[in-house]
Amino acid sequence: MSLEVVLVEDNNNVLLKRREIKSMIKNAIGSIRKDEAANLIADKLNLTRKNLIPISLSSEYGNPDVLSLMYYYEDIEDAKKQLPRYRFLRIMSKDERKKIIDEEKSAKLKAKQAAAAEAKSKKK
Repeated sequence: MSLEVVLVEDNNNVLLKRREIKSMIKNAIGSIRKDEAANLIADKLNLTRKNLIPISLSSEYGNPDVLSLMYYYEDIEDAKKQLPRYRFLRIMSKDERKKIIDEEKSAKLKAKQAAAAEAKSKKK
């Protein structure tokens, strides 16, 4: 079953340096994930997939269509300044996300242990 993408709105937000793309994906309720929707929209609009960030997918009761909101940034650094960190973690694969979170936890633990060892040596 192929999914049809209908562009609802495409605004260029000059102040935030992004395109705000609203689209309707026909007959996709319950069968599409954010990354799949982003791939469909990137293919339809000939955009770079890595610069397209999915914000929301919503549907209504009784309506088989899904309304999506995506932000497209020319420079991904602008997106990192404006959007919360979890938006970028959500678009990663589970393995990549787990690896980054585990590295951060181990760095925090090492810093905590180093601070405890330093405090212990100052007491003596």
